[in-house]
Amino acid sequence: MTSDNKTADTDEKIFIGKGEQTAWLSLALANRHGLVTGATGTGKTVSLQVMAEGFARAGVPVFAADIKGDLSGISEVGEAKDFILKRAGEMGLNFQPDQFSTVFWDVFGEQGHPVRATVTEMGPLLLSRMLDLNDVQEGVLNVAFRVADENGLTLIDMKDLRSLLDAIAPMGGKKGPDDEEDELAEIRKAAQSFGNVSKATIGTIQRQLLVLENQGGTKFFGEPALLLKDFMKTDSDGRGMVNILVADKLMQNPRLYATFLLWMLSELFEELPEAGDLPKPKLVFFFDEAHLLFNDAPKALLDKIEQVVRLIRSKGVGVYFVTQNPIDVPDKVLAQLGNRVQHALRAFTPRDQKAVNAAAQTFRPNPKLDTARVIMELGKGEALVSFLEGGGTPTMVERVMIRPPTARIGPITPEERKAIMSKSPVKGKYDTAVDAESAYEMLQKRVAGTAAPANGADAGGSGGGILGQIGSIVGTIFGTNVKRGRLSTGQVIARDVTRSVTNRVVGGIVADLGKSVGGSLGGSVGRALVRGALGGLLRR
Repeated sequence: MTSDNKTADTDEKIFIGKGEQTAWLSLALANRHGLVTGATGTGKTVSLQVMAEGFARAGVPVFAADIKGDLSGISEVGEAKDFILKRAGEMGLNFQPDQFSTVFWDVFGEQGHPVRATVTEMGPLLLSRMLDLNDVQEGVLNVAFRVADENGLTLIDMKDLRSLLDAIAPMGGKKGPDDEEDELAEIRKAAQSFGNVSKATIGTIQRQLLVLENQGGTKFFGEPALLLKDFMKTDSDGRGMVNILVADKLMQNPRLYATFLLWMLSELFEELPEAGDLPKPKLVFFFDEAHLLFNDAPKALLDKIEQVVRLIRSKGVGVYFVTQNPIDVPDKVLAQLGNRVQHALRAFTPRDQKAVNAAAQTFRPNPKLDTARVIMELGKGEALVSFLEGGGTPTMVERVMIRPPTARIGPITPEERKAIMSKSPVKGKYDTAVDAESAYEMLQKRVAGTAAPANGADAGGSGGGILGQIGSIVGTIFGTNVKRGRLSTGQVIARDVTRSVTNRVVGGIVADLGKSVGGSLGGSVGRALVRGALGGLLRR
């Protein structure tokens, strides 16, 4: 913050608010992450909207979860209401109504474009968190994913995972002389080689899957799978697109909500290349109700979250957690959040008072302010702020009035949402689900005796070595050498590289495949697929 009286966004910084000093958020330091906190009704959503508008205006794409629907107003032109004009005038602003290009997303596909991931991409660690599994159950789920990875059994949706769990469960009783041969014996043996897999544990996981299905999880897992590059776009005016996840219904299952956003964060971490210190972020990610991410999370997961938050800065991504109190965020993660906006907290109990003191201690002290006292005195729209400056050090905490947003404050109507979606840049890309052949179908065919063994002879008659593998890949793309019911090496690599075949034209697949042969053959052919810090697939 500086005493500069210029109160308009520039190419280098975003004007957030004004008190004795003007509060600026530096774009070059925006990827050092941030925290927006405060009690319900104190103005957190407005602060989030002001920041999102500033980033979008600077050409930085934004992703934000919208819990109450209030953030959707950013897509419509703001209204010059009296209280807005008054606040703008007090800050020396000439209020100019504005609106921002917005894409709505919805896991349930009701108020936005569907957001899907495949089970394979989610990975065992995050899926275990979503299902609330204990250590033993998580271990069995890891075995299932390992068997699937090594046998080319692509897990797209919930029925794929269910059929795989059935396939690795041990057979009950002894087989008589007249019993049919177990077509899945090889898969069961592979699973048992990694450790004891009991029918009881499999049954428990299956029941947890049923709970997730009843909460709408079936709509999340499937294809076409989300390509995160669709979040990182600018509009025709060079402004960053604002991506809003409609999360009112998703919040009915807090664990699904938190795990889904964590998956998105981990995907960004795994997919984006190192970028170093950029003049502005590639993407800013707002994580509302952030305490849900950390509640009851095991230490191993918290350590990995801290690692992702710490390292994703170098990928050009800024992560901003939004929650009621800084103590909702573990200390290791809190230490990574350099840009702070603290709205009012109320202290009605000794526990609340302790939380206020803890919040005050997270700021760099200002001798002119009693931070703990001011936190309880802040009015609606006021905040204590501290942003990183030149050397990456936080400024002294200042009390400021947050600037008014230029877009609409409050939710949009269903008609307005429908009109925006009809002109969406991803219209039609994700709206229709595709049920491609995957583990469920392959296991069904194997049981029926129509599928080739997973590790059998080469399907296309191609020779060995790298040329034979490349020939098999090309033949798979054009359907010339794949026997019905078998997932070939080419299919594994093509699916791994393209994320979802249905999302791309053949030319795009071939182009990506050409780039991937050198790195993917060594990582994917003949052994398990490589997974990253949070269990997601590495696509490098």
